[in-house]
Amino acid sequence: MLTPVEHLSFIKRRKTKAIQLGGLSIGGDAPVIVQSMTSTDTRDVRATVRQIKALEKAGCELIRVAVPDREAAEAIPAILKKINLPLIADIHFDYRLALDAIRHGAAGIRINPGNIPRDKIGVIIRAAKERKTVIRIGVNSGSLQKDLLKKYGGASAEALAESALQTVRYFEDQNFDLIKLSLKSSDVPAMIEAYRAVSARTDYPLHLGVTEAGSLVNAAVKSAAGIGTLLYEGIGDTIRVSVTGNPVSEIPVAYGILRALNIRKIGPDIISCPTCGRCEIDLLKLSTKIEKALTGQKDYLKIALMGCVVNGPGEAADADIGLAGGKGQGMIFKKGKLWKKVAEKDFVNVLLREINVMIEERKKV
Repeated sequence: MLTPVEHLSFIKRRKTKAIQLGGLSIGGDAPVIVQSMTSTDTRDVRATVRQIKALEKAGCELIRVAVPDREAAEAIPAILKKINLPLIADIHFDYRLALDAIRHGAAGIRINPGNIPRDKIGVIIRAAKERKTVIRIGVNSGSLQKDLLKKYGGASAEALAESALQTVRYFEDQNFDLIKLSLKSSDVPAMIEAYRAVSARTDYPLHLGVTEAGSLVNAAVKSAAGIGTLLYEGIGDTIRVSVTGNPVSEIPVAYGILRALNIRKIGPDIISCPTCGRCEIDLLKLSTKIEKALTGQKDYLKIALMGCVVNGPGEAADADIGLAGGKGQGMIFKKGKLWKKVAEKDFVNVLLREINVMIEERKKV
């Protein structure tokens, strides 16, 4: 289990209702949880389990799988036997698939109020109530109810918020409150405003995300802007960075956002300068090798890799371990103190050795 770090005093997290999802706490005083969704065919149990294990190794704490048909729903028990993460079944259109997923042991389900009729949602709620299954009301700008699209002239923030709030009221009328909410849009300002509106009106845990964010760079930018803005305002209990392609690439971006805001200090925080004409070492090669070697490392460590003497010594001294480079050599600092001079050819080996030593020392404390 990853260890949460105290929030900075200027980020006061909005207090939400705490729920339990497969033994994992979400909302309340729990840390912001990082989740993802598989890109495999759920019916292919072996491939799905393999990807879930890779996601878990990268730091994913909660996993969602697509359930497009009954065969996918029936694969859930076999998947659950081989994974450690709580599993959420993603349901659209056919309410019977939600019933199958609940029956087969999914810890939670995601339903979309834009494509499942209200009376069928009622059937799902009754089944979830019996099993104490969490339901995420997953509103999406691409599949809003037609009456709301007409009322607001499109998938605006107001339309997203009204869809979520209408559905919440229906759930409450059915005496069901094991709820998470998401209001996703590919339009970052609309997404931010929708979450702000709902956050002001409910205390249910919020799953943050920018949908259809695109390839890695675009997804990182949009997610940092959207998710980061809301987290800075104290809004959000669990996050998913959506990236086209292998979902494993989502996890370091998610933790990067949390680290940047000092919300959770998970994994190495690598600081490196953009380089300029004063740089006299191959900083790109160095930082690439260090990042690759530390992929999947969950222990926090601030690492500074600096290419010259302007900001290098200061940044290096401010990190847990840092290097300030000069021509063919560099000075390594540990916990603010100059440790030793190292030749450029030895940078990677010396840094990785000392980083591993520091991580092990922390585990003993």
